[in-house]
Amino acid sequence: MHPTATPRKALRALAWAAVPALLIAGCSSPASDSGADGNDDGAAAEGSESAPEPEPVRFADLPSPCAVIGEDTIDEIVPKADPKGGSALTSNDTSLSGTCLWSGLKEYQYRSLTVSLRRFESDLSLGSGDERAQGFIAQQVEEITGDGANSDIAQEDLAGTGDSAITIAYNAEKDIDDDTQDFRQQRVVVRTGNVVVTVDYAATGLEGDDMPGAKGVRERAETAAAEAVERLDATAQEDGGDADEESGADTDKKDDA
Repeated sequence: MHPTATPRKALRALAWAAVPALLIAGCSSPASDSGADGNDDGAAAEGSESAPEPEPVRFADLPSPCAVIGEDTIDEIVPKADPKGGSALTSNDTSLSGTCLWSGLKEYQYRSLTVSLRRFESDLSLGSGDERAQGFIAQQVEEITGDGANSDIAQEDLAGTGDSAITIAYNAEKDIDDDTQDFRQQRVVVRTGNVVVTVDYAATGLEGDDMPGAKGVRERAETAAAEAVERLDATAQEDGGDADEESGADTDKKDDA
């Protein structure tokens, strides 16, 4: 088998397997019937009360998922990645979700990294953005632990990354060129504020080459997750800084007046 033929099919399989099912929940509010009973005083009283508002969220938008992992890190964990900048997968709404995929083959060692971002808005009927994001972590974990095709699953809480994080090691078999190939895989799911970062890292040795060690696979996946969260958090700080600068500019104008 030519070494470059296998990764193309493996890439397609891993790409679709790594994309989480993104469910966007919506809500509607009934039309106002104010004044229908002719009681103007009652309508005025109701209008004077402030309507409840959803809890503010930390992230109002998402960066490109391909921008949250640096090229130096890609060189280390996905050698010979092509393209090095990653391939963005289609998203219906990039402000709510996005996924980027890197894959590379160095001699007979194949590596694949997928980083997915999922953002949640606060909703009066569904909960705060942070609460909804925390619930989504459970779905991402169940996607791995509930799949009977996965074996040797080891799940742990991951301290020191984001607000909440879980790391899962497992093995999987994939059909490639009418043959079965074993993959060593790691999923890391992290919540930071109202955003969930899901990192999927897969590694294998093709043509009978050595299978990579579980420790190395885990370390590389967790390195990617930590960097993605760090860069994501930086975007929130930048957005907040811009807002502060604008507020300061307005104050200066008032002082000048």
